[in-house]
Amino acid sequence: MENIKNIKTAIFGGGCFWCTEAVFKSLKGVEDVLPGYIGGTTENPTYEEVCTGETGHAEAVKIVYDSNILNYHQLLEIFFATHNPTTLNRQGEDVGTQYRSEIFYSDDKQKNEALDYIAALEEQHIYPDPIVTKLSPASYFYVAEDYHQNFFEKKGGENPYCQMVVRPKLEKFKSKYSSKLK
Repeated sequence: MENIKNIKTAIFGGGCFWCTEAVFKSLKGVEDVLPGYIGGTTENPTYEEVCTGETGHAEAVKIVYDSNILNYHQLLEIFFATHNPTTLNRQGEDVGTQYRSEIFYSDDKQKNEALDYIAALEEQHIYPDPIVTKLSPASYFYVAEDYHQNFFEKKGGENPYCQMVVRPKLEKFKSKYSSKLK
């Protein structure tokens, strides 16, 4: 019997999309990860425009995955484990609305699963501060410029941000979630 894929998408904003792309690309069941912009008012925004914080867009990743291998709940687990959902418009030294923690849900099932996951984290007091992750219906997702695609794979060895921020985050993630890696 042929293994039929059940392809779905998830969209998360969790700070710099170079970090989130590198994390999610390494998971079994992930078909593709696209960095881009979502949640703002400017049509066809550029990276430079988004960086001003004036477009309203978040840096985000669109994750295309096979739900027969990896489910939405597991994606939520990794999303919350690999960024700080308690800092408003900030991830480490990256500050601005474009770095906000936000889940862009495609349907009520994703919305409710995210709400339930956040409630469970709060009930268990996983974080010392309240979770500020915003939930919003997915709007148009603008794929980032080509040079942002697979950025860590292409530039990780030479880019200082990748060396100081992305690589340590990715190594920590891989040690904790080794059973879920490709």
